[in-house]
Amino acid sequence: MKKSDYITIIAIAAVICGFAFIPGAWDWFISATKHHGLLMSFFKFAILGTFGEMLSLRIKEGVYMKNGFGLLPKMLVWGVLGVVIASAMTIFKTGTVALLDGGFHLNGKAAMWFAGSLSWGKFFVALCVSVLMNTLFAPVFMTFHKITDIHIAETGGSLAGFFSSPLNIQQTMAEKINWNIQYGFVFKKTIPLFWYPAHTITFLLPGTLQVLFAAALGVALGVILSIKK
Repeated sequence: MKKSDYITIIAIAAVICGFAFIPGAWDWFISATKHHGLLMSFFKFAILGTFGEMLSLRIKEGVYMKNGFGLLPKMLVWGVLGVVIASAMTIFKTGTVALLDGGFHLNGKAAMWFAGSLSWGKFFVALCVSVLMNTLFAPVFMTFHKITDIHIAETGGSLAGFFSSPLNIQQTMAEKINWNIQYGFVFKKTIPLFWYPAHTITFLLPGTLQVLFAAALGVALGVILSIKK
C-alpha cells in the first residue's frame, strides 16, 4: 500500500466516525436531505461519484490523481448528474406505482406495498421501478456522462478548459465513443447484471437514504469498470 492509500483510508474512517460519534451529525444529515434534497444530491454525487473514478484510476494506474484527470469538472458533472438522477428516481417511483395501480389494475396495492415495510410486494414494486428506470433512463444518462468524460479529457482536465468550448455531442457520439464497450458491456451487461439488482435494493431503503446509496453505487461501479479494463 502507498501513502495515498493510508490517507484515503484515514479520511474515510474519519467521515464514518464523525457521523457515528459527533452528536447530531447524522440527524443533521437526514434533516438536510429531507429539506434540501436536490442540493444534497449534488454534493453526494459530486463527492462519491468522483471518488469512484479516483478509485478506478488507482486500480488501473496505481494513482488516485494524474495530470488531466479533471477533478473539478468531474465533480461539477457528477453533481449536476446527481440532481438529474435524484429527480429521475422520484419520477420513476411515482410513475411506476401509478402504472401498476392504474395500468395493471392493482387498485392501490402497489402504493400500499411500496409505502409499507419490507415484503415481497414491496420487493416487486422496487424491482419494477429499477427495471423501468434503468431501461428507459440509464442509457441516455450513461451516454451523456461518457460524452462529458471525453470532453474533460480533450480540454485538459481544467474547469476553464471545460467551459472554453461547447460539447460536440453529435461528433462525439459518431466518432469518439467506443460503442463495442458502451453497448456491449456498459448497456448490455452492467444494466441487467448490476444496476437492476443494485437499484432494487436502493428503492427498498428509506427515502432519505436512497440517493446516498445510489451515489455510493458509483464507487462500486468504478471498481467494476476498472477490473473490466
